[in-house]
Amino acid sequence: MISYILIIISAILTLLYAALILLYRKWFLQLRLFNFNPLFIPTTQFSIIIPARNEAANIGSCLQSITQQNYPQHLFEVIVIDDFSTDETSSIVEQWQQQYSNIRLMPLANEVPTEHNSYKKWAIEKAIEKANGTWIVTTDADCIANANWLHSLAQCIEEKKPVLVVAPVSFIYHPTLLGIFQYLDFLSLQGITAASVSAGIHSMCNGANLAYLKSAFYTVNGFKGINHIASGDDMLLMNKIKQHFPNSIAYLFHPNAIVLTQPVFSWKEFFNQRIRWASKADKYDDKSIFWVLVLVYLYNFMLLVLPILALVFLSWPLLICWIVCVLIKTIAELSFMRPVSRFFGSQHLKWFPWLQPLHITYTVIAGWLGKFGHYEWKGRRVV
Repeated sequence: MISYILIIISAILTLLYAALILLYRKWFLQLRLFNFNPLFIPTTQFSIIIPARNEAANIGSCLQSITQQNYPQHLFEVIVIDDFSTDETSSIVEQWQQQYSNIRLMPLANEVPTEHNSYKKWAIEKAIEKANGTWIVTTDADCIANANWLHSLAQCIEEKKPVLVVAPVSFIYHPTLLGIFQYLDFLSLQGITAASVSAGIHSMCNGANLAYLKSAFYTVNGFKGINHIASGDDMLLMNKIKQHFPNSIAYLFHPNAIVLTQPVFSWKEFFNQRIRWASKADKYDDKSIFWVLVLVYLYNFMLLVLPILALVFLSWPLLICWIVCVLIKTIAELSFMRPVSRFFGSQHLKWFPWLQPLHITYTVIAGWLGKFGHYEWKGRRVV
């Protein structure tokens, strides 16, 4: 009797999950490539904000990609906020300052502390106070931007008149188990972001490639009300802006807008990163995200415990049910991932089915610890 109840529950969750993934696929296929015009003459003034903590290995490459933009130098500035680095981050930025007058270094240690549980939000907030641009662009110190990145953003802004622009991010591919897993998992998240934001459903974005009006930031009182949450400088802020400025969010769907970022290089860092992302799951006012996350968690939890229960009850029907559920999950996700991978130029989907056990396990562990555990990030322990 228990086995049949579990089978019914599993079937319901599988149908709901598959329907969700196919809905994302439908929305993604409805996206139309942004009509990039290389002859467009921009007028938008950008302040690019880069929080950096112990990023000596990456900040030089990041600044190089930004200074080589096909965009008028007088229309953008770069503000690097040194978040109490203990390496050579500041000295590297100072070297770039000597070459480019539109690069500024702002040591966070020189700023008056404000009530924050998030150093990154504090850093961004202080940089915005000193920003000269009408538009704020946030990225990370380990990111590499396409040469037409700012040109694409400006054309999108001036043609569509949004107050916030979400743009795509991709991990740099590394051919290791951890590298492949992160790459494909992040690819799926970026596909969902593109699909759902364009459909006007979820408030999803990534702070590695996000732009918003400086005035809109102040209209929604910046990070006030969310500064006690360690993460969420991107999605939680987007949620506030979306509530105040409905129908004013744009997704920039073009390869020129893709920003590349480094993955982490150890499983410990990976779980700390994903626990950090999961820690804000119940903080969204956008309940569409919350209930989707609940469904995803319950479904993966079911897939994790179902084979264990099959062994406990010596139930072949439960084991067969588990195999069918995993197959349906894999087929549904692959149908979604194929068009997403084409947009990002990825050729690594062959590994996707074999990573299902790892994906199921990590989703359950990271989701649980995101709510009830703690993590370390950039040498800081967050509870």
